[in-house]
Amino acid sequence: MLTVEQQLKIIKRGVAEILPEAELIEKLKRSVDTGVPLRVKLGLDPTAPDIHLGHTVVLRKLKQFQDLGHHIIIIIGDFTGRIGDPTGKSETRKQLTEEDICRNAKTYEEQIFRILDREKTEVTFNSTWLAPLNFADVVKLAAKYTVARMLERDDFNKRFKEGRPISVHEFFYPLMQGYDSVALKADIEFGGTDQKFNLLMGRHLQEEYGQEPQIAIMMPIIEGLDGVQKMSKSLGNYIGINESPAEIYGKAMSVPDELMVRYYELVTDVSLDELENIKTGLKDNTLHPRDAKMRLAHTLVRLYHGSDAADVAQSEFVKIFQQRDLPTDIPEVELLLDNSPVGLPKLIVSLGLASSNSEARRSIQQGAVKVNGEKITDPNHQIIPESGMIIQVGKRKFAKIK
Repeated sequence: MLTVEQQLKIIKRGVAEILPEAELIEKLKRSVDTGVPLRVKLGLDPTAPDIHLGHTVVLRKLKQFQDLGHHIIIIIGDFTGRIGDPTGKSETRKQLTEEDICRNAKTYEEQIFRILDREKTEVTFNSTWLAPLNFADVVKLAAKYTVARMLERDDFNKRFKEGRPISVHEFFYPLMQGYDSVALKADIEFGGTDQKFNLLMGRHLQEEYGQEPQIAIMMPIIEGLDGVQKMSKSLGNYIGINESPAEIYGKAMSVPDELMVRYYELVTDVSLDELENIKTGLKDNTLHPRDAKMRLAHTLVRLYHGSDAADVAQSEFVKIFQQRDLPTDIPEVELLLDNSPVGLPKLIVSLGLASSNSEARRSIQQGAVKVNGEKITDPNHQIIPESGMIIQVGKRKFAKIK
């Protein structure tokens, strides 16, 4: 194990808040003295199975703890998922079915091990200890916290003041998440900054049940590609770890310059020394932002697809966007050609370059569509498809008619 000081330097990288830091230092000292690793917990509700870079912020921090020799526990919240985390929600969440939970949980497990070491990670389901609780146990748990304290939560408080309904079962979500820490005797629990109430509930309940309270470590919520809103699939400003190398690379190149260092710090594995060199280079203009961004894009592809795929994605990007050449492998799409004109939006949809005519029309109007290299901006444009014709939508979508 590294010394406490060395570990703390790595642990604090990119962290938003540690509560309380003094107790973390004491736990690390005891771990170093005894050789017993700390038990580090992260709960995941299986509600959205596709992991993007926003989710990896905390997973990468867990990997750092894992590399430091500590024990990582991933809790799949199959039981809490039946309620749904009310954090930040303005109304009661729809409950997941058993089928939804099982399907999403399996997908989560497959994806988290692209970051964490499968052999060194304990994965458990919180139904293991929550499902056996009888009603008397639940009443005893509920007695550990007051309604007044629950209503201190911003989301509950806001809904209460606005007269929006709060179902009683929603109060049980933070109680159950806190009880997870009791069941596992967690030393540390991770979450985003929006999870502060839930993480501190774990500390409170551990003390109520006579345990040493856990440390709450909160990671920042990373902004998406728009540079404003948090990364979200629903907002379309995300980079998914399961996306193709070309898509990851291309999206990474659209990260706003002012967010590059933040992305390097939170979602890559570059060392602290490398990170400082990047910061310094960008500040004193010895590192061009374009070069820094290309390195970021290459790093992200390497993390999820390997070095060879990253090299190919980078060379393709240079070829298309810097040398203005066409991609090497443009997908061919078979169409039945009869020399009849067809609306360009319909053709774009037929080629799989847009999901709907309205989306295709918007792309045309925005000047994002080219036919054999010629930009078309009229959404009513009629075209006679020909074999070998190349349609381009945006910077990264191509199709050749066959």
